[in-house]
Amino acid sequence: MKKNINIAIVGLGQIGVYLYNELNLKKNEIEKKTGKRIKIVAISAKNRNKKRRFSISKKIFYKNPLKIFEKEKIDILFECIGFSDGISKKLVEKALNSKVHVITPNKALISKHGDNLAKLAEKNKVNLEFEASVAGGIPILRTIKEGLATNKINKVYGILNGTTNYILSEMESSNQTFDKVLKKAQKLGFAEPGNPKLDLNGFDAFAKIRILSALSFNGKISKSRCIMEGIENIKLEDIKIANQLGLRIKLLGISEIIEGKLFETVHPCLVSKKTYIGNVNGVMNAVITEGKPVGQSVLQGEGAGPGPTSSSLLSDLMSILRGNIKFPFGISSKKRKTIKPFDIDNYTNSLYLRFEVKDKQGVLSNITNRLAKFKISVDRIIQTPDQKNKKARIIIITHKTKEINAKKCLSIFKSNKNILKFPTLIRLYN
Repeated sequence: MKKNINIAIVGLGQIGVYLYNELNLKKNEIEKKTGKRIKIVAISAKNRNKKRRFSISKKIFYKNPLKIFEKEKIDILFECIGFSDGISKKLVEKALNSKVHVITPNKALISKHGDNLAKLAEKNKVNLEFEASVAGGIPILRTIKEGLATNKINKVYGILNGTTNYILSEMESSNQTFDKVLKKAQKLGFAEPGNPKLDLNGFDAFAKIRILSALSFNGKISKSRCIMEGIENIKLEDIKIANQLGLRIKLLGISEIIEGKLFETVHPCLVSKKTYIGNVNGVMNAVITEGKPVGQSVLQGEGAGPGPTSSSLLSDLMSILRGNIKFPFGISSKKRKTIKPFDIDNYTNSLYLRFEVKDKQGVLSNITNRLAKFKISVDRIIQTPDQKNKKARIIIITHKTKEINAKKCLSIFKSNKNILKFPTLIRLYN
């Protein structure tokens, strides 16, 4: 690789702006460590005149990012737009076909189109790097691709979204409702100020789990039906009850090989306060891999915010500048296989069920009879009457049952007039 390296940055949101400053601040350090001198020669964003901490020279600004490749000789592109399709996809394809290395934090793009983009990168002998797409500043992808390269990984799981982990932790510590804590997270920059839906509904963590699966198990990115639930329905009372039971609620992403088949899921879990994962709080992420011969490996770090993300983006840059041309997913696209999906209906868990009911005789026995009909056995019941309002709260912890049983059983409760709200279900992490 030549000594002078031309860089383009497309997308100047929180991450793009932070990255721009980091590249300018650390260019001497980067040169010392790699022998390469970097120069930002092109920038593209929706609005050149938006107020930023720095002014953008007209000479390097492009309204249409695709025009960059016609006017400039680019060596490395940072794609920081964040869409799974549209301009993000077109731009990355154009760069790879122009033999330009690509670095991106865009988990939506990689989880949807990563297989095809990896083929393009391999064909054109350039790098497609996406360390920043999973778990912020934690170098989990490089650890799997390089540090654990000769291990047979059979499971990877953890807390993959700093926004949701902050909200759940803060609800517990501050005794405030979901809505109040979400506003606080938005003010602090941990949640999107406009629409934080993709964090809250589990999509963000799910995209990351699909990337981790492909890397861990040398497979193609899965497209199969999976459980994806977020934290929007978690109430403060659930967090208080969990606390009394010695448990905490965490949004977990889980991927493992069960009987040779791929199982992936993202949903809230009740975990013991005595476990490692139960004590990862705030905006922290934690990823745990299980494999042979290494056993269990744990990586923890900040997962929300532009600082940790930029750390991973610069790590990818350093790798490219040192002259490493690598397979984006660790092995050649030709050798990556499609792994058959595990039937999620057979997923087994103990369940936490919260019912809001009319306080009258026979309601509890009616609920337990329905559970028994669907082979769901009860481990523990906590009943709290509200005599003033003539209603009661019933908490049921079940023994392990199949996902299909829980789904069929709960659907019946929709038509029960004695049940005031559709029951809340949270799975216990086994």
